[in-house]
Amino acid sequence: MTTQRRIVLVTGPSGAGRSTAIRVLEDLGFEAIDNLPMGLLLRLLEGPATDRPMALGIDARNRDFSTIGFIELIAKVQRMDHVDISTLYLDCDDEVLVRRFSETRRRHPVASDSSPETGVRQEKELLDPIREIADTLIDTSPLNVHQLREEVERWFAPKGGRHLAVSIESFSYKRGLPRGLDMVFDCRFLANPYWRPELRAEDGRNPDVARYVQSDANYAPFFDRVVDLLELLLPAYRAEGKAHLSVAFGCTGGQHRSVATAEAVAKALAEQGQQVAIRHREMERRSLNVRSD
Repeated sequence: MTTQRRIVLVTGPSGAGRSTAIRVLEDLGFEAIDNLPMGLLLRLLEGPATDRPMALGIDARNRDFSTIGFIELIAKVQRMDHVDISTLYLDCDDEVLVRRFSETRRRHPVASDSSPETGVRQEKELLDPIREIADTLIDTSPLNVHQLREEVERWFAPKGGRHLAVSIESFSYKRGLPRGLDMVFDCRFLANPYWRPELRAEDGRNPDVARYVQSDANYAPFFDRVVDLLELLLPAYRAEGKAHLSVAFGCTGGQHRSVATAEAVAKALAEQGQQVAIRHREMERRSLNVRSD
C-alpha cells in the first residue's frame, strides 16, 4: 500500500496569522513553503516524495491567485491517490484585522491605495468561498501569538500514538458558536449568578460563582452525564486515530454558568490523566478590550 503524502494548504486574510501558523507547522516537522504560486503546486507534487508532510502558504497576494483556481486546484489534488491534502483557514474579525494594520501602519496588500477597511473587505469577499470549503478553521481574533501556536499544535501536532488532546471551551450564545467544535453543551438551564448582585461582576472561575451554579439541583446529574459520556467516547476517538477533540459549553453571556461548568469538566478529565486545554472565549475578549482601553 502506498503511503499518502500529507499536504496542508494554509490560507486566510492578510493579518490573520497565516505566516505564524506556517512557522508553527515548520516547528512541528512540516516542510514549509510560504507564498507558493498556485501554478507550482502540481509541479511540486510531481517531484520526488519525502517522508515529511508539507505546509504550503497560498494567499491573495500571489500573482496567479484566483478563488476559482484555488478551489479547482484542491479538487484536482484530491483525486490523486498518493496525496492527502487539507486546507487550514486562518480567519479573523474585520475590526481586529483593521486594528492590526493600523497598529503596524502597513498598507493592505489587496488594496494598497485604499484604506485598510477597504482592503479587509475586498480580501474577505475574495476568500469567502475558500473559507466555506476549508477543512480546519481557526479564528485568531482573540488569540495572541502564543495562543495561536497552541491552537495550531492541537490540530496538527503528530498523533504520538495514544495521545488525544481535549480542548474545553466556554462561550456566549449571543456571539455565536465557536468554529471547529465537535461537541456542544447548553448550560442556560442552570441557575444564573447574573441575578445575584454580589456575583454579577465575577465569572465562573470564582469559587462563589461555581458553588452557586453547582447548587442547582440539575447541575450534578448534568455534570455526571457529560463526564460519563466523555469517558465513554475518548477511548473510542483515540482508537480511531483522532488527535483532537473540541468540547464547548455555552450560556447566555459566556461568563458564569458555561465557565464554571467548563472548568469543572476540564478538572475532572485532567484528574483522569487526559491531556486537556481550556479556553474561555468571552473572558479573553474582555481581557483584550481592557488592554486596548
